[in-house]
Amino acid sequence: MIIRDAKKEELSLIRKQRVEAYREHAKAVNEEHWQALKQAISSDADTGPGVELIVAEIDGEIVGSVALFPANTDAYEGYVDELDYPEIRVLAVAPEARGKGVASALIDECIRRTKEKGYDSIGLHTGSFMKEAIKLYERVGFERLPKHDFEPADDGVIVKAFRRSL
Repeated sequence: MIIRDAKKEELSLIRKQRVEAYREHAKAVNEEHWQALKQAISSDADTGPGVELIVAEIDGEIVGSVALFPANTDAYEGYVDELDYPEIRVLAVAPEARGKGVASALIDECIRRTKEKGYDSIGLHTGSFMKEAIKLYERVGFERLPKHDFEPADDGVIVKAFRRSL
């Protein structure tokens, strides 16, 4: 597996793959929430200033991606105060590549880059309905930080905050 920075010409493939990876969650939320989530994970926020878009590649194929947002940025369009540590966002693994350690490798790369920049924490947010993702984050040392949770659609779906000390 190769972990590397994404190339500009790969953006549309990455965003399409991200939507496919998240599609399994469409049944867990109402249609309006799914459409808003789909729009958010397809937006150009992953090309903002200082955002690092990272991919995992196996046998020449992109099988996963993640965006590492810099500290002190509005990664969640006003829902969360700017945090003083980098945030992992839009982690996605192609359904056919699950179980191969892709998500863990992408998280490890985000942690490595965050440490390299001298930060002592890294954070992320994930929907309360993303049970497998939450298990993974907790398994690799992320702890809940409820004071930074938010409810973007006023539909009972909470976006849960997590942070890991480095």
